[in-house]
Order: sequence, then C-alpha cells, then structure tokens
Amino acid sequence: MQQVSVRTDVTVVGGGLSGVCAAIATARLGRRVALVQNRPVLGGNSSSEIRVWVCSATAHGTQRYARETGIMGELFLENQFVNQEGNPYLWDVVVLEAVRREPNIDLYLNTDVHHLAMAEGGTIATVTGWQMGSERELTFSSPLFIDCTGDGLIGYLAGAEYRVGREARAEHAESLAPVTADTNVLGSTILFYTKDQGRPVPFVAPSFAIDVTGTSIPERRIIRSGDNGCAYWWIEWGGELDTIHDNERIRDELWGVIYGIWDYIKNSGKFPDSDTMTLEWVGAIPGKRESRRLMGDHVLTQHDVLDQVRFEDTVAFGGWSIDIHPPQGVYAYQTGSSHTFSDGIYEIPFRSLYSRNVGNLLFAGRNLSASHVAFASARVMATCATLGEAAGTAAAMCSALGVLPRQLYQQHRRDLVQTLLRQDASVLGVANDDPADLARRARVTASSHLASVILAGEGDTWPLTCDVGVTVPVQGRLDTLSLLVSAEQSAALTVSAFDVSRPQNFVPNALLNTVTVPVDAGAERWVDVPLDIELDAPSYVFVVIHAAEGVTIRRSAEPLSGVLAYARQLAETSGDPNEGHNDQPLRQWNPKPFQRAPICLRAAPEERSFAPENVVNGLVRPYGAPNLWLSERLDTDPEPWLALAWDTPQRLGRIMITFNDDVNEDLINLHHHRTPFRVIPELVRAYELEARIDDAWQTIARVTDNRVRRRVHDVDLDGVTDLRLRVLATNGSAHAEVVEIRAYASRTS
Repeated sequence: MQQVSVRTDVTVVGGGLSGVCAAIATARLGRRVALVQNRPVLGGNSSSEIRVWVCSATAHGTQRYARETGIMGELFLENQFVNQEGNPYLWDVVVLEAVRREPNIDLYLNTDVHHLAMAEGGTIATVTGWQMGSERELTFSSPLFIDCTGDGLIGYLAGAEYRVGREARAEHAESLAPVTADTNVLGSTILFYTKDQGRPVPFVAPSFAIDVTGTSIPERRIIRSGDNGCAYWWIEWGGELDTIHDNERIRDELWGVIYGIWDYIKNSGKFPDSDTMTLEWVGAIPGKRESRRLMGDHVLTQHDVLDQVRFEDTVAFGGWSIDIHPPQGVYAYQTGSSHTFSDGIYEIPFRSLYSRNVGNLLFAGRNLSASHVAFASARVMATCATLGEAAGTAAAMCSALGVLPRQLYQQHRRDLVQTLLRQDASVLGVANDDPADLARRARVTASSHLASVILAGEGDTWPLTCDVGVTVPVQGRLDTLSLLVSAEQSAALTVSAFDVSRPQNFVPNALLNTVTVPVDAGAERWVDVPLDIELDAPSYVFVVIHAAEGVTIRRSAEPLSGVLAYARQLAETSGDPNEGHNDQPLRQWNPKPFQRAPICLRAAPEERSFAPENVVNGLVRPYGAPNLWLSERLDTDPEPWLALAWDTPQRLGRIMITFNDDVNEDLINLHHHRTPFRVIPELVRAYELEARIDDAWQTIARVTDNRVRRRVHDVDLDGVTDLRLRVLATNGSAHAEVVEIRAYASRTS
C-alpha cells in the first residue's frame, strides 16, 4: 500500500455538481485545489451511475428568467451543443472535461475519505481517503476544506453542528413544517431505463421483486409502459429511516419496487404494448435527496424563500418550489409531492455556506445550512452547483487574504459578491460597482437600438378563450398598448395592467389600471388600448388581456428578449396526479403555450429599455428591466456595432463580453425534455473587437463560431480611446444582443 500526502490551497471533498463547481471556481482564481470524489465519475446524482436530471431555479420553466449563469450555465450550454439528446454518458464527459480544462485542479477519483484529523483552534488539518483499485492511501492537507459530499461527511467527522429531519413548526415559524419535530427526511430514489427491442421479450421477475398489487402503488401512482427515467422520480423510499446508515436497506427495497413495477407492466396484461420492451438499465446507487444539513451562521428558512428576503451577502439564488414529499415515499397514499412556490427567484446568503463552529470548513450542495422546509427548494442540483461556485470563490479569496470564512463575511463580503459578479455567477439584483472596470467610466454608443417594444412578425392566431398575459418592460410610462386582433362579432376587449411587486417577479401584483375598448366585427386590425401608466422607476408591467368570446389575437412568429406571454390556466389542468400543486399565481400563468412566440403588440411611447448604455448599468440578467442592448432588426441595421469611448487614452489588458443566452430558456442535461436548437439563438455567433489607438482603428480579436455567453479577451494595448464591438452574425436572433462589456487595465482582474 502506498501512502501519499497531497498539499493544496483548498481541498474539495465530493465530486457532484456542487463540488465540481467549487473546484473550478477556486482554480480559476489562481488557487491550487484537490477535488476528491469517491466514485469513478463526476456529477453525483446527475451522473450516468444515478441519472437524475439537473433541475434548476427555472422549475422546468415555471420561474421566468431563472436559468443559472456562471459555471453551471457553462455546463448547460456545453451539454446543449454536444449532447442535445441527453445521453447520460456524454453528460459525464461534459462535466469531466470542464474539470480537466483547469490546470489548477488535481482530480482524485475513486477516493473515499474515511478519516479526518483536527488542528488546534477547531480547524481541520487533514482528511484521509482510500483510492480503490490503486491501493493508495491519500492524505489531503490544506488551510481550507469544502464539504460537497451531500451527506456532510467532512463536517460530521470534524464535529460540525448539523441537523437531520424536520424542525417543529414553532422553531422558525414555518407553516409548512410539522407541528412536532422528527427525524423524517426526503427519501432516496433509484431510476430505470427501458428499450423497445422490436420483438417479444419475456420477463421473469427475480425473487426479491415486490408484488405491487398488494401496495398502494397502482392506485396512487401513474404507471405507463413507455415511461422510464425521470418519469419514475416517485420511486422513493427511506424517508422514515436513516438515509446514510440504512443506505443498503433502502437500495434493496428500491430494487424490489422497480422489478415489481416492471413485472406488473410486463405480466399483468394491462400493458400490451410492453410486449417488445426490455429493461435496458437499472441504477445500483440510491440517489439521496436528504441526510445531514450542516449549520452555518444563517439557517435558510421558509420565510427567506417565500418572502424573497434580500441579503447583503447574497451569493446564489434558487427558484425551485418548496417540494415536500411524504416520508413513506412510494407507499404513501398522499400525492408524491406538494409544491409551494415563491413569486420569483430568491436569494441564498454566504452565511449558509460555512460552519458556525469549524473555522476552516465551507460546504455546498444539499448539506447547506437550511431548515428542512427551505432545503426542499434549495436542494436541486443546479442550485447546489451555484452554491458550489460561491463556496469555491470564497475559499479562493480566504486563501489569498489569509482569513477564515466568517472573517471573509465580516470584512470582505462586498468583495466576495463583486468577485462572483465578475465571474458571471448566479447573483441576483446586485450591480457591478467594480472601480477597476474601465467600461463604467466610458461613454457608450451604438449603431442603433430597438427604441420601442414591438412584436409584429405574424405567427398563428390564438382565440381568447382564456386570459392571456404579457410582461412588458417600461422605463417610465406606458401610454398605449396596441394589439393585433380580429372578432367574429362586435365585442368589448378588457385589458388590465398590474405591477410585479419585485424586480425578479413576473406575476401580477397590484392593479394599475383597467381599460375596456370596443372591437368591431371583421378582419384583423391593430387596436389601441390607452393604459396611461406612469412608474417611478423602470419595471416590468404585467398586462392581462381578458378572455373575450369570438375575439382572436395574433402570435408573433419570433420572440423578443424582455417580453413574455402567458396563458392563464389553473394548475390542476396541467399537473401530474403524482404531484400536488397549490393554486398559486406562478402556476396559473403558463408561458409554455407562447414559448418563443409571444403575442403581437406595440408599446408607446418609445423608450430606452434596450439602449446601449445598458451594457454598463451593472446588471446582467432581467431584473426590473431586460438590462441588455438590442440593436434594431438586422434587416434594418445589417452591421450593428456597440462602442465605448474614453476622454483620455486607456491601457487595456482584459476585455469581458457577456452576450444574451436567454436565461428564460429552460435547459436540461438528460432525458426530461429537449429544445430544438443546439445553440441559444440570441447568442452572437460572429463578431470583431476593434480598438482605436492614435486615431487609427485596429482589429484586436475576431470570433466566428461563438456559442457561449461570456467571452474573455486578454490583450496588451496602450493608448486606447475607443473600443468597438462589431456584430457580424447571430445564432438566429433578428437583433444583435449584448448584456455587458467590462474592460480592465490588468489581465488579473
């Protein structure tokens, strides 16, 4: 047996998405990091070994403009390009290559940490693991450790405070918590895949298969022969057990359930179309939802989620529902889950990512500091990944500054948030105020900008048999909204306008005005609705076009960034009986019927929602406004450009450009659903960067095949008075779209 010592700046234990993002974030900030994973592949529950799809703050399109950016966003976009069909093995490759691209990461697969040594002062000195197959015992030492094990193993071994189970309702005044505390948790799941062989395939059930006809499963759960993978998320058990120490027992029970369900499908006679189907894959590792939650200086609660509390140390956001499952899992008579949504995405603070009693321990993932209720939302993998990026960024800063995580919060929390913003991490509602960013001092001009909200490209029609909503960005006034309508007979069209309560929300809140206008019978025409709305600050307005018998509106043939349309539908009409949904506004207003095809409209007066100065306003996702530059249509402005100008010559070492990748588009890594494109259409595909030095323009960069959100160009230029981005082509958008430009004198920014 070999004994190996590994010394790095930071040690990350756990190679799920939170650990991967933590390691990458640390490495990108110049720190050496050891990433230690106890499995042969990275990705944790999302890997080919377990195959849980990566849910995100989008909540499968329920939340608007909620897809993650930063490292998790990069993984989504890369997977969309190389693995559009959602092959789980290719997802493994996407994650592995993201790690291997970072020269500062030392990766240790198949290394199961089992021992920990403490140093004086209540800090961790080393962790030791056994690397299977190579007979090596590795001891990792570093000033900082990040626990991304999911089970909170490192925190547990270090004596960190933790919780298991459900708090009593009174502890945090959480209405969704049980009256009495207990140790019940969300259960674990094993998934399976099927395949049609094209010929009859018999199935002989193993001895351990459970006769599901003797359970509540056929009555209370949906079973279909063509379903597999994520459709069977409800095969869940172990919530009343210890999901760590009873893991083997839970696996055996879940195997029994899976083979029992397949026996029922194949041999009950109720699914004749299953005759040619066979089991292609059955998981061998339970995908855990919940175990230990490590305690930090802040415990995220139901109120933080539903009240969308603002934090000065905000480092990530969530948006998945508070998704609570019955502890009995698959055998419960209740629905498989109940969902309570916030009205928009919510913030997660840094204080929920470090231990309150182990000085050099950070953590990220499903072991975050949260109550059981809040955890039920923040636990989904893309959110966990953003927590990993935040923890990794914090660890790198602690290493560079020579401080511990609590000291980083106390003394440098503003710098932490600004560093995350500079990395394009998933930070909500905080503007760039980096004094080193030269772009903030520049004058911004453009060849053109879309001067008013207008969608006139004609698509198909939509009868107003239900209320239709549309969110419109408004800078100050919305005098008139014009709609393209027709009517079978003379009718009255009623339109109401509402505010949206918070900059990140997209559901109607307080009524601003209601107007009824006549619509004459006959062919399609533009109808002006005088809303006469004045706002104190730029904001979205939620306009409701009420149902009107015999009236039809026109859908646009293409989207417009910053504008969304919705059909008002009760949640019960669109849900899975396995899922219990509360009747909430976020569920009532369904954007999916209008995905990438909102309604035709014109807003007046003209405004600056898409003006060029937006690229230096500090905000990089929709938040009270679209926060991007949109050129006029390319058929009007075929050679759009955006320029920065300084009064005095500047030295430039690094230029950062953030393009619009439509964070409203819900992406997924595996088998849940697919989008029709490999590259987000709104992304700029080809561009040139030019600098003016001594009154002469020179090309400093040219890109012809861009498919990512963020580009960094390292240069060595002195005497620059102007910087110009010339957009040569998009990946499908009718406009050039840019979110942010930053410029720095140094490459180390």
